[in-house]
Amino acid sequence: MSDHAEPVIHVVDDDAALRTALMRLLSHAGFKVEGYPGAGEFLVAAPDAAQGCLLLDLELPGPDGLDLQRALKRLGNPMPVVFISAHHDIPKTVMAIKAGASDFLLKPIDAQALFAAIENALAVGTVEPTADEAACVPDPVDLNARERVVLRGIVAGRLNKQIAAELALSERTIKSCRADLMRKLHAHSFADLVRRAEPIVRAQAPI
Repeated sequence: MSDHAEPVIHVVDDDAALRTALMRLLSHAGFKVEGYPGAGEFLVAAPDAAQGCLLLDLELPGPDGLDLQRALKRLGNPMPVVFISAHHDIPKTVMAIKAGASDFLLKPIDAQALFAAIENALAVGTVEPTADEAACVPDPVDLNARERVVLRGIVAGRLNKQIAAELALSERTIKSCRADLMRKLHAHSFADLVRRAEPIVRAQAPI
């Protein structure tokens, strides 16, 4: 990363010890970092969205991470968001990704996964798809009937056990199917799978 760009990573987490640890880790990796204990403090600071990334805890007291994400959208602030959470909350993860989050990491956070998520968020930045790109239907993917149901469930934010109950299958089978879907869609994370799955599900929806 070039020094002249000086992107700022804004860490919003109410856990002071974790916030400090993340800021120290990112600072040692060469990033410029700012920290905030909550959504309100971040909004009051009104950081410049031109260059930077928001590392945002999902479970904040008061307005939570999703509330802050929505507030930024209303304010027209296009800063890319990487969510972090102690819980694998699939419905909220899907909501965050659909709302434009760049990635979603689980605590305890792996340093290399964190750096990769931030670099990707900074690289993608705030580029909006053109009208042609937004309307483009993805290349056909060879999915069987079960995989199509599982994909729809994922995009809807449903839990593995809920999808398993609908198909009268075990959760293990659904997890295996999800792994196959990640391979077929070339998704490198659950967040990436949701992003790749949504236009496919939309294209398969009845008119």
